[in-house]
Amino acid sequence: MRIATVITRLEGGAGVHALRGAQAMNSAAFQMTIITGSGGRLLDEASQAGLELVIEPSLRTPIDPRNDVRALRRLGALFRERSFDVAHTHTAKAGTVGRLAAHRAGIPLIVHTYHGFPFHEFQRAPRRRGYVAIERRLGRLTDLVLCVGTGVAVEAVRRELIAPERIRTIGVVVAGADEAGAGFGVPGVPVAAPLARRRARLALGLPADATVVGTVGRLTYQKAPQDFLEALRRLGRPGVTGVWIGGGELAERVARLAAAMPDVAVVLAGERTDVPELLPAFDVFALSSLYEGLPTVIVEAMVCGVPVVATAVNAVADVVVPGKTGLLVPPRHPELMAEAIGFLLDSPAAAARMATAARAGLGSRFGEQALRGALTEAYTAQPWPGHPATTRLA
Repeated sequence: MRIATVITRLEGGAGVHALRGAQAMNSAAFQMTIITGSGGRLLDEASQAGLELVIEPSLRTPIDPRNDVRALRRLGALFRERSFDVAHTHTAKAGTVGRLAAHRAGIPLIVHTYHGFPFHEFQRAPRRRGYVAIERRLGRLTDLVLCVGTGVAVEAVRRELIAPERIRTIGVVVAGADEAGAGFGVPGVPVAAPLARRRARLALGLPADATVVGTVGRLTYQKAPQDFLEALRRLGRPGVTGVWIGGGELAERVARLAAAMPDVAVVLAGERTDVPELLPAFDVFALSSLYEGLPTVIVEAMVCGVPVVATAVNAVADVVVPGKTGLLVPPRHPELMAEAIGFLLDSPAAAARMATAARAGLGSRFGEQALRGALTEAYTAQPWPGHPATTRLA
């Protein structure tokens, strides 16, 4: 079967998920092609894995009618030329342009993965309603949606984006999750033990005896880095160092905000390719996002045995069970995040108990085998009755 995996940018959590899915498939049964507008190190990783890559520069994140129409036409031409059996789209822009192009090209099966949604509670209501209406219309063209996490699937049902019987729930893929969930040590994945912690802190230029609150993510509006900084300020502990791993369009602004807080030690580590090796440096992992799907890095932190504080958004509660495997706070409440971080720092026994329960509770949901099974089932599904490949939008 010929599978076209379409994603706007092959980067971030969605990019990792799309790439891991393509890598996981049996090459004797599935011919995988990744179509993307841009990417960083994951492009090299895909190429080294022997996957076919098609770069379509007109596929860009910002709304740009000229480029969006060009992307629609070029993807449609590519789909017709290559006669793909399945179009599998990821992220909002690729999900919109890719599904429309696949529908017009008559691709037999159209699958979309929701890593999260382009709409959220912090948008103006008219914009949010517009995005929901677009997703509902696209749902008419889609055979299956794969939702990363239960919270995302519930939102898809609640918003009536697609018929409930065409919704599936999947997890993210994290190295070592299977072994961690079974209680085994994970080769190549360091746990937050003293030696791993010292090595990680050395790599970040931190003292071995530092108290570190860290996070990983792109410096974007979605991740609310200003709330992370404000939580550190409200924590009010001069001995604590905050670490943010990741770059993005807000990098300069965040650097200015951090510089304006002389009483708070902040390390902006930028983009790194060794995130799993750096996570043991953290005493607490803190996620300040306004909206999410199921962030891969939370599961990676749990694999490493790091206690987690996160905002209660979308599918985060799949893994962060309040008081059992971590702590949840509402988004846009850095004062409550500061309190939760302070509790874990002041209560090492409780923090260790939650981290141990989180690691043990991962089970087999986040391994490569689980994703391979979900994708194989999706790609070999029968088109639903009234499949749009034989019809057209009015």
